[in-house]
Amino acid sequence: MHRRIASLLVMMAAALTAGWSQLQSPDQFLPHKLGEMYTPHHLMVDYFEHVAANSRQMKLTTYGRTEEQRPMLLACISTPENLAQLEDIRLNNLRRAGLAPGNVNPDLDRAIVWLSYTVHGNEAPGSEASMGVLYDLVNTSDARTQAWLRNTIVIIEPCLNPDGNDRYTHWFRGVANRWPNAATNTIEHEEPWPRGRPNHYLFDLNRDWAWQTQLESRQRIAQYRQWLPHIHADVHEQGYDSPYYFAPAAQPYHAYMTAWQSDFQQEIGKNHARYFDQNGWLYFTREVFDLLYPSYGDTYPMFSGAIGMTYEQAGNSGGGRAVALPNGDTLTLHDRVLHHRTTSLSTVEIASQNVKRLVDNFAAFYNRARNTPVGPYKTYIIKAESNEGKLRAFTQLLDLNGIQYGRAGSRQSLRGYDYRSRKEATVQVEPADLIVSAYQPNSTLAQVLLDPSTEVVDSLTYDITAWSLPYAYGLSAFASVTPVKVEAGYTFTPFRNSTTENPQPYAYVAPWTSMIDARFLGELLRSGIVARRASSAFSIQGKSFPVGSIVITRADNRKRTDFDASVRALINKHQVQVQAVGSGMSSGGPDLGSDAMSLLQAPKVAVLGDEPTYANEFGAVWHFFEQSLAYPVDIYSAENVGDIDLDEYNVLVMPEGNYDLSKSDLAKLTDWVNEGGKLIATGDALGALADQDGFSLKSKASEEEEPSEAKAPERDPYAGQDRRQISWYNPGAIFKVPMDASHPLASGLGDTYFSLKTNGLSYAPLEDGWSVGVLGDTLDINGFVGYKLQEQLRGTLIFGVQEKGNGSVVYLVDNPLFRGFWENGKLLFSNALFF
Repeated sequence: MHRRIASLLVMMAAALTAGWSQLQSPDQFLPHKLGEMYTPHHLMVDYFEHVAANSRQMKLTTYGRTEEQRPMLLACISTPENLAQLEDIRLNNLRRAGLAPGNVNPDLDRAIVWLSYTVHGNEAPGSEASMGVLYDLVNTSDARTQAWLRNTIVIIEPCLNPDGNDRYTHWFRGVANRWPNAATNTIEHEEPWPRGRPNHYLFDLNRDWAWQTQLESRQRIAQYRQWLPHIHADVHEQGYDSPYYFAPAAQPYHAYMTAWQSDFQQEIGKNHARYFDQNGWLYFTREVFDLLYPSYGDTYPMFSGAIGMTYEQAGNSGGGRAVALPNGDTLTLHDRVLHHRTTSLSTVEIASQNVKRLVDNFAAFYNRARNTPVGPYKTYIIKAESNEGKLRAFTQLLDLNGIQYGRAGSRQSLRGYDYRSRKEATVQVEPADLIVSAYQPNSTLAQVLLDPSTEVVDSLTYDITAWSLPYAYGLSAFASVTPVKVEAGYTFTPFRNSTTENPQPYAYVAPWTSMIDARFLGELLRSGIVARRASSAFSIQGKSFPVGSIVITRADNRKRTDFDASVRALINKHQVQVQAVGSGMSSGGPDLGSDAMSLLQAPKVAVLGDEPTYANEFGAVWHFFEQSLAYPVDIYSAENVGDIDLDEYNVLVMPEGNYDLSKSDLAKLTDWVNEGGKLIATGDALGALADQDGFSLKSKASEEEEPSEAKAPERDPYAGQDRRQISWYNPGAIFKVPMDASHPLASGLGDTYFSLKTNGLSYAPLEDGWSVGVLGDTLDINGFVGYKLQEQLRGTLIFGVQEKGNGSVVYLVDNPLFRGFWENGKLLFSNALFF
């Protein structure tokens, strides 16, 4: 009997071994070898599923879908023993951060490494390398990697941007020659608009980690925050004539990063350099890629306790499968994959060698966050008087980032920094105010996102230098160095539709303060219900209504038998605080039949896309309409303006771009505006309209002094030219813009708007039109702007409206939809659209 049992066990073991032995390398599994051709996303998914089915060292999860319904994968790789207690290891790590209940078990300490590939879809060798890295790690005959996995969990996300990656790979496979072509001007090196870099909505996902405007980002960050890895590497590509870049990063570092994080970047870089030196590969460090802007794939992990890093291989879409380099060498796709494979494995190696240091410093990061927050401000007070719609949007972003908040525990008076006046003031904290305390696990991230300003130790930075969320959301807020006790469980008053108390009112009056109201109005107009905008404040039956209120009268909709049911259904859907009034006669201000109640027209919108628009900026407009406003638009190629039947539309949007409009195009736009059309142009699109006949926008003359003929100009040395050029540089800063609050473009914004300016455009205030937002002679700026550019921007137009015939032109010098995270900018753009 014992012999029979032993024989059965041997047979079962042999069967299992045979099953696992079916594991294939990427070269064996794919129809091509790694580095020979780009792999479509579905084949990459097939390979990861193949490994999951044939290896006991990997667990595969499909954690979400893209906008185009491609799967998003996470692969967890370690020893079978570690994978058997993977959930316990994950929770143990969160306990160290104070984000899960229970006691920490040191026996479960493992290094957690997260490798992210191809957030930019046309930086495709990252995804190619991910398959090689996966095989290297699960290959049981590789003693080196097997030793690493005994104390390390490796998480691989093979493609952060499947939609963009497939856009690139399918294009390339369709145009590529049979043999690799290294000539840089051939078609396979000239990727067309919008290129594969962005996602479906043409957003740069590498700049969306904190804002999470995109579906992919929200799904990914939810997974990331369930793990909080100790090391995160974000694998990228850059121009094909640049050597490989890896950590340590360039200055400026954000002031809240720890010495441990910057020091360990050095150690990781030295480990990579060891391999690159052995192979004679070129590389560089400490240049270009800084650690300031909080929404990158290296900085966001840094502010969440990890060692975050960017790796940049030469190539990008210009690299093709082979590309001729200036030094006479040829860079191949195989080279690029190999380099990424090397740094990825080197990252795992050094993590395995430093488990205790990683775990201890991770714990210290979160212990400091909970007990001794790094920044000066210990409490962020968002006044309850802030608009509820904006507050709801703000708390949704806090929730997505795991930032805790609550109500003030008691009424008290303290000193704090007033975000609106930008000065120290006394603030009366009320029990209903929303409080974000710095004493919490995610303190560092909260402080980075909420601080009024950011310390910039080096102005030569890679991205915007200001992003403070109270400005982005238009909130009444204060930051205080004084800790405030917080009551957990901030909740909003449950929605109640009070209009049901009056079955058939004379009119419904809706607020205009947030994007909730904009979505309500958009659907109201689309459904054929007539509405008006109050250009003056008014009072009826003891109720007061401000300028900008939306008025929906029975008289305007008397032919609709479903009037009340339709309006109330939309009120319930959008949860808008609408009030019903029983009379059109006001006790103060204009009556509801007055000319002060301007009739609103349902926008029929055309948007210009394709070349020459900028892909990201067009994408922001597209995403705004479809996802933020939920309003349909028709999209046309900007190169074919003359072929658009503009009579079908009353609104035309020109996203940022480098337009070259012909005289006939400009004449067509002018005639259409005169007949009642509305043209909305943003940012660089204004260059096509400025100084043209029929348009009142005029460029402001440069104030730079010309060298005197009698005196030879001073010659600057060759060295330091980059730093001299930043005197005209604006990487992105917040400007306090005085607004004409009486103009419809300023509805819901008040007399001050904080604008995220990302350009140096300077136009004079409109002589023939309304200059709604103009910078003063004294600039109030949060962030870095070069001193010469500051002089040039004084007194310039930011937002203006030219009334032209029966129509109008809206000039938005600053793009209010930049990256889709400036919530108050969405309301401003809605004003331009509806009013």
